[in-house]
Amino acid sequence: MRAALAALVLATGTVSATLLGAAPLQLTPANPQPGGVKPGLKVAYGYAPNGQDIRTLADAGAVLRKGAQRGPALRGLDYRDSAAGAPTLTSKRDENVAASITGYIRFDAPGVYEVDFYTNDGLDARIGGQRVGFFDGRQACDSTYVTEVEVPQAGWYDFQATYFNRLNTSCLMMRRAKKGKSLKWVPNGIFGYK
Repeated sequence: MRAALAALVLATGTVSATLLGAAPLQLTPANPQPGGVKPGLKVAYGYAPNGQDIRTLADAGAVLRKGAQRGPALRGLDYRDSAAGAPTLTSKRDENVAASITGYIRFDAPGVYEVDFYTNDGLDARIGGQRVGFFDGRQACDSTYVTEVEVPQAGWYDFQATYFNRLNTSCLMMRRAKKGKSLKWVPNGIFGYK
């Protein structure tokens, strides 16, 4: 209960800060900038034992710590709402799957951007050291809050996410745009990993 309340307070505070015109989150570029980047994102999966559910990001973290298995790389973050019974992302299962996702995201120009994610179920996403997407619970494929970020220079930025899907369908997608423009789904080509 306390964890859920803390997550709600954190999410509400972030949304309120964005709505009240707080300064954008300052992203830190990857240092050094990576060379020889492969397209996509690295992913490792954890699976809840039969009869157990992954209901929170804490549950997802526990499952991943007990024995994450490397999976096929993600093509990016373009995993639209799946059909019931279809595997979660590139995993071997459709339900009670946790994923640790790592790599880089490329920004081609400096400036202030807005980003958000669509997720089913939970997500803690970070770019350049800042939390930019968060939902700790279960939901149909729906958006996180919009977060403003400041990109100081063009280049690659570290991307890390913990994600989970409990039951039925799954999705994981990202949108972004320069501040003042309409959010658009990000192309898979902006992600890379080593």
